[in-house]
Amino acid sequence: MLANELYKKLESDFITSDMSDEWAIHMESVADYLSDNFKERSMGLVCDFAQEVNKVYTAVFPSKLVMQKILDDGAEDSVLFVHHPSIWDIRKAPNVFYQMDRDLLERFKDNRISIFNLHVPLDAFGQYSTSVTLANAIGLEIVEPFAPYHGVLCGVICKSNFKSIDELESAYSNAVGHSVNLYQNGDSNIEGLKIAVVAGGGLDEEIDSAVELGAKVFVTGITANNDHHMRAHGVAKDGHVHVLGGTHYSTEKFACMAMVEYFKKLGLDSEFIKDNPVMEDM
Repeated sequence: MLANELYKKLESDFITSDMSDEWAIHMESVADYLSDNFKERSMGLVCDFAQEVNKVYTAVFPSKLVMQKILDDGAEDSVLFVHHPSIWDIRKAPNVFYQMDRDLLERFKDNRISIFNLHVPLDAFGQYSTSVTLANAIGLEIVEPFAPYHGVLCGVICKSNFKSIDELESAYSNAVGHSVNLYQNGDSNIEGLKIAVVAGGGLDEEIDSAVELGAKVFVTGITANNDHHMRAHGVAKDGHVHVLGGTHYSTEKFACMAMVEYFKKLGLDSEFIKDNPVMEDM
């Protein structure tokens, strides 16, 4: 497939004029590799290195591990599709995002491997969205979208057959593949209660929307009980809302895994590249 045809298809299927983002201003260290379009919008084609596309790799972040795995695979004439164009690490706070490795970017350029990013567009409510795919992985039934974010609705209100918060915690842990963190702020019986799901860094303003809608469980990625989340944890405690954290990476990986099927439907070989969760997120 011609690379420009793939880019146009992704633009058409995922990006609308209502969406906004702000990555490029923080990516000065790799600015000479960024496309002019990305510098203006902070979404879509990040690095324009390919003319033909034989394979699409998907990943949550363009980390060294991910980029090196793709190069070790001998990839050429390919695309790396990422949810984030920068790499998250809460351990580096206050600068929790850092940029792609320049040496690896140069090798991507030599091997004609473009990088394409959908952050807000993949958070937006829809078949491939981060919160929808996370809710599906846990086994929750989606009722409605909620939580305005950069021109989209990024969360989902759900119901479930789980009777206790412990059952939900176990299902969540099984879905992400590691232990999760529970902040228990109410009765352990959650039968019939609303469950809010916001993948990634949802424990900010989104907790207020969840409380207003009557949710008594809030499932997200980053829940570290630090200064940044002090207010949100207070809102959850006052509202008797259980909070479950599963890390930034692990809650957003399901959308990138689902995108493999999207690319395969276009006739392209596609593969999800695993990374490592930052457990300090919880």
